[in-house]
Amino acid sequence: MADDRTPQAPRPSLSRQLLPAVHGLLARPLSSYYLLLSSSGLLLLIGLTMVFSATSVEAYVREGSAFGAIGSQAIFALLGLVAFWVCQRLPAGTLRDLGKYILAVAIALLALLDLINALKSVHILGPKQGLGPVRADLLWLYFGPIGLQPAEFAKLGMVLWGADVVARKGPALGHWRELSRPLFPVIGLLFVLVGYNDLGTMLVLLALIVGLLWAAGVRLRIFAALGVLGLAGISLLIAAASGGAGSGEKGAENYRLARLTNFLQPLDQCDLDGPCYQLIQARSAIFEGGWFGVGLGKGALKWNWLPEAENDFIFAVVAEELGVVGCAIVLALFAVLAYTGFRIARRSVDPFRRLAATAITTWLVAQAVINIGGVTGMLPITGLPLPFISAGGSALVVTMAAVGIVASFARAEPDASRALNARPPARWVRLLWAPLPPVPPQRRPGPAKPTADTGAGRRR
Repeated sequence: MADDRTPQAPRPSLSRQLLPAVHGLLARPLSSYYLLLSSSGLLLLIGLTMVFSATSVEAYVREGSAFGAIGSQAIFALLGLVAFWVCQRLPAGTLRDLGKYILAVAIALLALLDLINALKSVHILGPKQGLGPVRADLLWLYFGPIGLQPAEFAKLGMVLWGADVVARKGPALGHWRELSRPLFPVIGLLFVLVGYNDLGTMLVLLALIVGLLWAAGVRLRIFAALGVLGLAGISLLIAAASGGAGSGEKGAENYRLARLTNFLQPLDQCDLDGPCYQLIQARSAIFEGGWFGVGLGKGALKWNWLPEAENDFIFAVVAEELGVVGCAIVLALFAVLAYTGFRIARRSVDPFRRLAATAITTWLVAQAVINIGGVTGMLPITGLPLPFISAGGSALVVTMAAVGIVASFARAEPDASRALNARPPARWVRLLWAPLPPVPPQRRPGPAKPTADTGAGRRR
């Protein structure tokens, strides 16, 4: 007897089921905004957890309480959330005006920091002395009990001021004359003030500026010239470490050159008690972690075996305690953050928003790549913190402020702005969280395009 049942269609594979769902979620008007909030919020939560894990034992031995370091980091996280909230509420015009003031203050603080460090190097000031209540400790500037890193504010100031200058110049930016007034002189001054003490932050500034100019459509030959000038400047700053730049001492080994040469040679040929010690301990932490880690809080190398475990090398603590899986989660969150930042930049109609979002995303991604590359031995060690994860007040507050700026740009995307204005949230939500973004102008219908049969409009 014949089977009259009709054959069933094969079920679509899991990938074919998931892709339409993902595309549907990404097509929603506020998807960029929520992706940015979720990725940065999870990174911040992971950072607070890992800082507590990396500092609790030493804090208990030193202070009698395991919550000493994490308490201060939590305060900075709250300040960062306030900075995020404030920057999310600011319109683009206010951000453009604030950029030059933030950059001017950062340059003045950097000049003061370099002056005090220079006076210390020539023994006019003692190691713990300063100019009145103002003291300097390598990258930190202290006003009484309050300490900050001016280089972190220089990044934010360069983003806002540079995006404003580039947006104003428009198509004329392709000429050297326009780049030299006033962009390049300020960039050169900033590179000298920052790079004298902090070569790693100078590399992040360089990546930030490259991202800014790339988004502006600058010609490739200008990038080639910038590359030559950048390599020359980096070489000079590496050589300056022999004269006391950064944490170097006059007559001592050039620590910047040592980091570069140690990166280029195999670990079995390095001095295990010298500059390779930190990298060897980081590799040991990664090896001990394996696929799933030894367990949160159970790592042993952070107990004074791994220098700067809570700061520059916190990714090694993540690898030891959370394993490859934990590292993959952190990398995936940074990838989502990068995708979201560039997506917001691509969807922004205002040139300033597009340039600033590109520069901020390039800054955060470049700093994460340089830090993780140094910890894993794929790049030279530069002493940069890992955004959101490493301990440090100035870096965390400025990073959260930058994310708040990108969040305001995400709400100003044309589709997001129309959706928010079509169905505005309650008044108390707008007062406590963020105001409504401006409605984008409607596109005017253009002239009718010629059909293919007429042959008009063909390129010649």
